[in-house]
Amino acid sequence: MADNYLERRYEDYLVKKAAWERAKKLGILKKKINENKPSVQKPSTEKEG
Repeated sequence: MADNYLERRYEDYLVKKAAWERAKKLGILKKKINENKPSVQKPSTEKEG
């Protein structure tokens, strides 16, 4: 492309990736905890009747 659109997007991506990796290395990132997830129950294998 004439306006270097892809190159600018890739450079933006690299900047964001470097910031994320730096935060991960320093332990700033928090893990997401899904509290709304229902517990999974195994279906019973016993036959009724």
